[in-house]
Amino acid sequence: MSANDETVYIKIDQNVLIFDRNVTIGDIAAVTSSNETMVRQIKQKKFYAFPPPPASKKNVKIQREIFSVLKVVELIHEDYPNAEIQNEGESDFILEYRKDPSQSNWIDYLKTAALCLVVFFGGAFTIMSFNNDIGITELFGKFYEQVMGAEQSGVTELEIMYCIGLAIGILVFFNHFGKHKITPDPTPIQVQLRKYEQDVDTTFIQNAARGGKEIDVD
Repeated sequence: MSANDETVYIKIDQNVLIFDRNVTIGDIAAVTSSNETMVRQIKQKKFYAFPPPPASKKNVKIQREIFSVLKVVELIHEDYPNAEIQNEGESDFILEYRKDPSQSNWIDYLKTAALCLVVFFGGAFTIMSFNNDIGITELFGKFYEQVMGAEQSGVTELEIMYCIGLAIGILVFFNHFGKHKITPDPTPIQVQLRKYEQDVDTTFIQNAARGGKEIDVD
């Protein structure tokens, strides 16, 4: 069997993140075949080059293009016209170019710090609003009076244990503390973010297909 008659298996994720403007097939797809030489040549084949953004958008950090897997098949057939190609991944995918994250400047760190402050104070305000809505102070006062037989005066063990329990409950639920996780399972935030990313990717692909902006075979 000649190289042109080999079966090539490719697998591409729905969203492919790269940090180099010049993209090869090996950068976006997992490629395998019984012919190792052919696989190596396919991986090294140029797939796409992101053009530099115009001067008016020189600070753009993310560029996206939507492709059909048939474009990958077309490029492989340029060198191996008789090869049988089996797609084990997505039929349409997003190629996303971002600047190297190691080149982050002080503005990026400032944005991160501002976001942390917003999340912290926003979460604190939400908890306080909830406690005020349910009348947690009056509830603790009545509970203390029923158990101890005297009116509550100042901060008691109830408020202290409530604060400690609230903090522990948040950490356990979100399964995350700094860079460490309590269990190896994905955190609820990670799960929701992945669902959101999938919805965004699907919308990008559908909009590109309807608008005729998807890069397909000629």
